[in-house]
Amino acid sequence: MNAHVIGFPRMGAARELKWALERHWRGELDEGGLMAVSSELKERHWAVQAGAGLDFVCVGDHSLYDHVLDAAVMVGAVPQRFRNRECGGLAAYFRMARGDADTPAMTMTKWFDSNYHYIVPELESATIFTGRAEALRRDAARAAALGFRPKPVLVGPLTFLMLARETGGASRWDHVAGLAEAYCRILGELSGVASWVQLDEPALCLDLPPQAAEAAQYVYGELARSCDGVDILLATYFGQLRENLDLAASLPVAALHLDLVRGSGQLDEALRAVPEGMGVSLGLVDGRNVWRTDLDAAARAVDEARNALGEDRVMVATSCSLLHSPMDVEQETSLDPEIRRWMAFAVQKCAEVVALKGFARGESPALFAENREALAERRGSVRVHDPAVAGRLLSVDETMLTRKSPVAHRAVVQRERFGLPLFPTTTIGSFPQTPEIRKTRLAHRRGEISETDYADWIRGRIAEAVAQQEALDIDVLVHGEPERNDMVEYFGQMLNGFCFTENGWVQSYGSRCVKPPVIYGDVSRPGPMTVDWITYAQSLTDRPMKGMLTGPVTILCWSFVRDDIPRGEICRQLALAVRDEVTDLEAAGVGIIQVDEAALREGMPLRQDEREAYLRWAVDSFRLVTGGVADETQIHSHMCYSDFNSIVQWIGAMDADVVSIEASRSGMRLLDAFDAREFPAAIGPGVYDIHSPRVPGEDEILDLLRRALRVVPAERLWVNPDCGLKTRAWPETLAALENMVAAARRLRQEQGEQATE
Repeated sequence: MNAHVIGFPRMGAARELKWALERHWRGELDEGGLMAVSSELKERHWAVQAGAGLDFVCVGDHSLYDHVLDAAVMVGAVPQRFRNRECGGLAAYFRMARGDADTPAMTMTKWFDSNYHYIVPELESATIFTGRAEALRRDAARAAALGFRPKPVLVGPLTFLMLARETGGASRWDHVAGLAEAYCRILGELSGVASWVQLDEPALCLDLPPQAAEAAQYVYGELARSCDGVDILLATYFGQLRENLDLAASLPVAALHLDLVRGSGQLDEALRAVPEGMGVSLGLVDGRNVWRTDLDAAARAVDEARNALGEDRVMVATSCSLLHSPMDVEQETSLDPEIRRWMAFAVQKCAEVVALKGFARGESPALFAENREALAERRGSVRVHDPAVAGRLLSVDETMLTRKSPVAHRAVVQRERFGLPLFPTTTIGSFPQTPEIRKTRLAHRRGEISETDYADWIRGRIAEAVAQQEALDIDVLVHGEPERNDMVEYFGQMLNGFCFTENGWVQSYGSRCVKPPVIYGDVSRPGPMTVDWITYAQSLTDRPMKGMLTGPVTILCWSFVRDDIPRGEICRQLALAVRDEVTDLEAAGVGIIQVDEAALREGMPLRQDEREAYLRWAVDSFRLVTGGVADETQIHSHMCYSDFNSIVQWIGAMDADVVSIEASRSGMRLLDAFDAREFPAAIGPGVYDIHSPRVPGEDEILDLLRRALRVVPAERLWVNPDCGLKTRAWPETLAALENMVAAARRLRQEQGEQATE
């Protein structure tokens, strides 16, 4: 019985890859230096996996930006605008991910229902696939030379096709044969250096179009015919296979991986469906959360599979890649020991997988006994359940979810209150988190700066942000969030039921890492969280100042969440806490309040028939936050990097006054879903991509706004960047915002001229 993981974290225990990437992009570390850091991390991570007792080490899961972009480059799906440039190699790779002064980056969106962002492949009519795996082959050979057993990991061909964006009239299904040929070349290059290759096919957990089955059967048939000497592990995860089980079981692969955490309940049917000779990999250790596995329950699943198939056809594994997990809980020396005992990060999850293999061999690993004690302690802890929170949830009724008047009436009242011009300009909330800000925040956390001195210093940064916005002539201001380390962690630190790690970083995209808080118990708000900062910022200006809050769905999705009660119940607890903050902001005179729900689409189940139930409690949670404010209080919400077409009616049901969305990378195509007749709220489509260092020109922004006007009435069009600006530097931020304000000003002039005509 083989034990393995589906993938491993990339950044390093101290985020070494992040720092190396950012030094490289600043010109402080050459390509050789960056590759040296990358190589050292790969070898270190292989050693961790092998040292835990796993039978394979993953190669190909490590990436300098994104594994889907790696796959696009590997198969040759490089968009024409990035070809025939003066520089190739790594510089061209990063240009595809980040863009430059002349070329917009490729689109970025969320990886299924996770908070990881991937680069969306582009399929053009002229795309000619190649299929080169030199780097992957070198890594596999290097791992083998070090005494490890390599298992190359690639995005599977069906998932690649399903995730790709069709451009210029291309059809993804016209590229099946070419893509199959490219994958055959890649697996052919890996033959001889690896006995197993893992092809990730999470798309098999989606509702698939009819063409998908034919495409999968063709591609995998070609692989079986041309790739002798390589066993394929078909890895599915993030849900159940359901009606796609027969398709997966029919493909000529050596083993099928099942996510038995998010896809629990599918094992019995899968064991009956797999043909003689096909193995099954049991994804029993949760790759997306921080809690210990119930090893006794997992062991029962191992027994079931062994009895049905025999031990030699069963593998044990994590449910999905550990990309979504922090590295090592043993680093969390400041975490409460009781709560830490309930947790397992990537290193510990490797040990859990190996313990399940040991159980299957008749061994009795000590980890089982330790696991039972920790789970029992967690179930019985008085720290987890708060009767007051449960009682308050019972008092929620429909009146708490409903604004006094409809959005059209509120818009009139709000226009009178704020007197904003046509196409009002604003930003999403955060301004650059400079090294000075991060250094000062760290010094305060270490006790090197007093609370009073730190508060004075933060007020100084807020004053600078307000002054910069006034100088730019932005209409609705923000305080810049210099006091916030993260849009979720900041709020979690002031709520009951949360705990925090020091090193629990996970990759979000590129070099960007987030450190999700952990919700371990019932959530409540002891007191105000933002009121002092926002009211101070408002005192510095006569222009409207937005209060900035993170919504309950986003806090839920961007935290590691307890798994002992339904997610919807946790979300309602969060909603009541944020509602209290909205009430206090309004009472303090703050007239515009933004409740960000960037993760609304991300949290949606993968299957169509499961989405309505989620969207109902998610939207109701947002309405619970905002339902108590007066008509003249303007509620904004922000959403980013998601496909909104399927949920636009639900976004409307949130009953916000203004919704801002990411739109620039798609050239405003996302707005196609926002039919003004069906969507009465105002819309702020992002007019430039904050994830790229390039500064958009005034004409470029104006062109995007003109496109937006085709579907959004002028009186309901706001002007803003795609997302918060915390990751950008001040010079590029000021230059981009100056162009944004100038474009809005020109559009007002154009509209005035048209009205005169």
